[in-house]
Amino acid sequence: MTNVWVIVIIALGLAMDCFAVALGIGASFASCTLRSVLRLSFHFGLFQGGMTLLGWLVGSTVVELIAGVDHWIAMLMLSWLGGRMIFKGLNTSGREPLEMGHNDPTRGISLLMLSIATSIDALGVGLSLALLKWDVVATSLLIGLVSLVLTVVGLLSGKHLNNRLGKRAEVLGGIVLVSIGLRIVITHLGV
Repeated sequence: MTNVWVIVIIALGLAMDCFAVALGIGASFASCTLRSVLRLSFHFGLFQGGMTLLGWLVGSTVVELIAGVDHWIAMLMLSWLGGRMIFKGLNTSGREPLEMGHNDPTRGISLLMLSIATSIDALGVGLSLALLKWDVVATSLLIGLVSLVLTVVGLLSGKHLNNRLGKRAEVLGGIVLVSIGLRIVITHLGV
């Protein structure tokens, strides 16, 4: 029974990045539809649960190989996307900045990068589960479900901010993404 509460706390901890990123996206993405909410929340939940399972499957091999740079990878991805959002929010010329594909962060390369960036820490959690000999399937499902739910809450809360703040919300969303990337690096470096 103690393990259930520990797993719930781990799931909430992993899902906080999903929530914060979703909040930033919701704040900056004016046309946040039900379809885009479902798409982003599904992918964030899938990647969180899947990376946990992957961490368990590969054991220490891959986790040890990327442990020295995983935080840098996450920071670069989030900073790149956040920088684009800030630039777009500050762009008053009426012209859209050059984009890779289109402006929907819940599609294509942006969706993939956000999903990976928010779930890299789950690899280490999966490794820990292997060492502790916990039920990895149930844990991965719970982690994925909690991430899915908190992503929906973050997107809807961000959409509310967008309605109130307009273009400033896009700048705020970009700052949130860059801040999360910096927090990940600072946490891993122990500063």
